[in-house]
Amino acid sequence: MTPPRIYLDYNASAPLRDPALEAMLRVLRDVPGNPSSVHAEGERARAELGLARERVAALLGAESDEIVFTSGASEANNLALASPGPAGGAPAHLLSTQVEHPSVEQPLARLEKRGWRVTRLPVDPEGLLAGDALEAALQPDTALASLLWANNETGVLQPIAELGGRLRARRVPLHVDATQLVGKLPLDLRQLPIELLSCSAHKLGGPKGVGCLFVRRGFALEAQLLGGSQERRRRGGTENLAGIAGFGAACALAGRELASTGERLAALRERLWQGLRERVPRVRRNGSAQAVLPNTLNLSFEAASGELLLQALDLDGVAVSAGAACASGSLAASPVLLAMGLGADAARSSLRFSLGPGSDAAQVERVLEILPALVARVRASRGSP
Repeated sequence: MTPPRIYLDYNASAPLRDPALEAMLRVLRDVPGNPSSVHAEGERARAELGLARERVAALLGAESDEIVFTSGASEANNLALASPGPAGGAPAHLLSTQVEHPSVEQPLARLEKRGWRVTRLPVDPEGLLAGDALEAALQPDTALASLLWANNETGVLQPIAELGGRLRARRVPLHVDATQLVGKLPLDLRQLPIELLSCSAHKLGGPKGVGCLFVRRGFALEAQLLGGSQERRRRGGTENLAGIAGFGAACALAGRELASTGERLAALRERLWQGLRERVPRVRRNGSAQAVLPNTLNLSFEAASGELLLQALDLDGVAVSAGAACASGSLAASPVLLAMGLGADAARSSLRFSLGPGSDAAQVERVLEILPALVARVRASRGSP
């Protein structure tokens, strides 16, 4: 009998949790109305929308009217960066880092073409941004800082509370991409100096194609999707009610599991790391071992192609991610790992293991059983011991 596949790619997308699926099916089957309609069916749809909004807000530590539903974190990031300065104002200065997700980096690059100045701060070899460097980079016309809280490749956690405090003292608003953090670590936006925050449902067991942007009360946000009064005129268009209901249910479940899941996943992650370090020569852990998501482990296997290791693991029933992206048929070194000081070969030899609620000790032991031989085989194919 073929053993069940092992899924260790939760940072790419988490499997849909049962409560989220049940909420979606119920809405699709029983709630035909448009939330903007004034009849009874519309009222019921609005109630479902309100319940989901409250559930998302509760997980974030926000008020329900601060949640703007989007098609996902990429749209939320684009919305946050579409008009970062005062309405009608001239292009000014923006602050970010060299390790952002493309859905932040590409809008920033577009703003640069429109005359904005963007400072991308470096990180240290552990992937961390220094608060002093952030503060030193501020300019009199800095309109916004956009920072990735938990890196999608390495899991490294930036000290957002400290960085945000420095920015708020200088009256610079902060946008945070928290896509990987939400649902994995506790979050209370009432206590954090953050004006805008993006997240996505499918990273925490909700459906793909839905997410939100937190917009703190009083922060001026210019809508980009026009043509309706939905989301308090901040994002026009009929809401994806079934997806939003699934998002809300996934947030409610994540909130109940937060206290136990993080500790369990961190233990599994460390077992995987210690086991590989003992069994595989010349393996390196990328990023901070302390300031890191509990579920994420990024490793470089010297003289072994990450792409070949990924393919070999896939054939053996294990799904992980390579720490690099394929572009035009060639493996491009990860900009995140390069920014942390790794060479191109080391960046191309990396794998990301990301665990989730379905991960268990037996799966980790299975990976420890098969991966050392795969690394040796890939290295031998290149003439390296």
